[in-house]
Amino acid sequence: MEFCTLFLLISCLSWSLFVLCDSQLQTSQSQVLLQLKKHLEYPKQLEIWYDRKTEFCSLPPSANLNITCEFNSVTELNIMGDKPATKVSDFAGFPIPNKTLSHSFSMDSFVTTLSRLSSLKTLSLISLGIWGPLPDKIHRLSSLEYLDLSSNFLFGSIPPKMFTLLKLQTFVLDDNVFNDTVPSWLNSLPNLTTLRMKKNRLKGPFPSSIEGIKTLVDLDLSSNEISGDLPDLSSLTNLKLLDLRGNKLGSHLPTLPKGLLMVFLNNNSFMGEIPTQYGQLNQLQHIDVSFNMLTGKPPPELFSLPSLAHLNLASNTLKGSLSDNLNCGRNLEFVDISNNRLMGSLPSCLNSETRDNRVIKFSGNCLSIAGHHQHPESYCREFKVHVYKSNNGGKGIGVSVGLIVGIAVLIVLLAIGLLIVCRRYCPRVISEQHLLQKSVPENSTAGLSSEILTNPNCSSGHVFESSKSEVQILPSCRSFSLEELKEATNNFDSSAFLGEGSYGKIYKGLLKNGTQVAIRCLPTSKKYSIRNLKLRLDMLAKIRHPHLVCILGHCIEVEQDDHCSINRVFFVLEYIPNGNFRSHLSDNSPGEVLSWPERLAVLICVCKAVHFLHTGVIPGFFHNRLKTTNILINEHRLAKLGDYGLSIISEETGNYGTKGQEPKSWQMTRLDDDVYSFGLILLESMLGPSVPAKTEATLRGIIKQAGRACKVDGPSSVSDVFRRINNSGD
Repeated sequence: MEFCTLFLLISCLSWSLFVLCDSQLQTSQSQVLLQLKKHLEYPKQLEIWYDRKTEFCSLPPSANLNITCEFNSVTELNIMGDKPATKVSDFAGFPIPNKTLSHSFSMDSFVTTLSRLSSLKTLSLISLGIWGPLPDKIHRLSSLEYLDLSSNFLFGSIPPKMFTLLKLQTFVLDDNVFNDTVPSWLNSLPNLTTLRMKKNRLKGPFPSSIEGIKTLVDLDLSSNEISGDLPDLSSLTNLKLLDLRGNKLGSHLPTLPKGLLMVFLNNNSFMGEIPTQYGQLNQLQHIDVSFNMLTGKPPPELFSLPSLAHLNLASNTLKGSLSDNLNCGRNLEFVDISNNRLMGSLPSCLNSETRDNRVIKFSGNCLSIAGHHQHPESYCREFKVHVYKSNNGGKGIGVSVGLIVGIAVLIVLLAIGLLIVCRRYCPRVISEQHLLQKSVPENSTAGLSSEILTNPNCSSGHVFESSKSEVQILPSCRSFSLEELKEATNNFDSSAFLGEGSYGKIYKGLLKNGTQVAIRCLPTSKKYSIRNLKLRLDMLAKIRHPHLVCILGHCIEVEQDDHCSINRVFFVLEYIPNGNFRSHLSDNSPGEVLSWPERLAVLICVCKAVHFLHTGVIPGFFHNRLKTTNILINEHRLAKLGDYGLSIISEETGNYGTKGQEPKSWQMTRLDDDVYSFGLILLESMLGPSVPAKTEATLRGIIKQAGRACKVDGPSSVSDVFRRINNSGD
């Protein structure tokens, strides 16, 4: 007896310790949850997440928040916010006050933090106002079984790396703004049972790969812009719900699996007859094929299906008459055959007067029933088009042909005259306008050393190798049209304005593929021709380095009255989300303050970038206006230098300053500018962004004296300074 009592005590104690340990969250996991609260801008649903001492795993579940933990890790996170996307119809890729999270929200940083909850099996983030493209790194949550991000403002494409989420069973992205095609890799998810992406802007064809998802039970892609034909879906033997309403699907209705319970194919462009195979779907309970262009007589077997309760065939062009002996299933409660071209009498089983519990709608046909808004039979008959020949037919055809030939000749003569005028009076305009449309020439490596570009064709992208261990593949560059930039910035709306510097205004933009970009409007000198300016832009756009902001392309706007004059120049740059170096240097700054090692890492990155601009490009780029506000910090705390090399389009490279000044002296002054500016950056990184402006002249003298003491007396010596700092960082 004592042994049994002792055994029970030990068992109870062990179980208590297990429960206690299981409910205590790891410190790192608690920190991640608090960071997520900050990313989501402190929603009221997360007010009970006070600090790291909060017992997250013991919080009582509610309709808006639920956390489940196993083995000291979060395995389930459900948050329901109060910013539903269903109430917003004008989202254009930019934050909306009180509807989305603010301009400072970064979807990439949010998912980076979220991916640290590596044990998550269930993730539901609904109506939280999160916005932006869904990053590829969502695939790091490799244990996910349930993912619901519905009713937010996610746009762009669905990340292809998500095909690695092999445990995923439920995938819900309803009520977002995804505007690419439906992924073709969905059949790579072997356990997927529920796929819902309704009310997005998905386009393109219906992917045939969905046929291969044998485990699929629910499929809802309604209210999108999916077009084309539907494949044979009979192989989806586990499918119970098929909802494709509100798309642009056409051709014929597909063959359906026999186990289906509910089918919604309404509001599309299906043609042809309703397949007789639909009359064999004995488990079918609800079918809606209304508002299509279906023809022929509906299969009588469809009405007598044993489980069918709802049948909607309205607003098609169904014709013929229904059999008087038509049988209706015992569970049939609703039938809508209105607005077709059906004739004859209404079968008794569809007579609402004899069936009190059955709703029948049949108006807008040609049925032989008094009243009920029926058309005359002539409306529903097939009309035959007859072609009548008359004695004057040949004459009429001759007049028409003569008129068409005369118009064609006139158009040709006008085109020839316009071509002659253009060649004579504006030959240069044509060639320079052609330059605006040309992409960067293939195999054009002028201006870059052979060590820099492993692939000189800008249109296919560059791979820059800064060292044997550091390789980065960067996006391709191209020419943009002004219309593309206006669409990306909502016509340069004030909500997209980021700031203004010495090189013009800068806006945040969103390209059609979902890429966030920064667009800088540059003031340009009238002394450049389009050809000269484009050669300079192409040379600058080819520069690729891991610590330089990537130039994705450019746009040249010419004046409407004078097509040979340049109005504005735009640079399209990669968007760096975490602000500039200055914003991370003091407690009063908006960004998180960088530690001393992090500041040193930023300075080393800048040295690498400047050393490359001085020595890695021929001719070198000097006078890069180095400032802490031009050093941008990305989400990985990696520094990137912006506004580099723009002096080649703001002033003539061949102008040596004051009259009589030697080229070497001019080049030395330009080099001194970078050295002096870098000295100010060093000082600001130590003292913070409050260096008085009146001390700049004194600082310039001190820095120049230090340069002379170090024997910095020429271009090679200046570059050697940056090279030494660069190497010291390695």
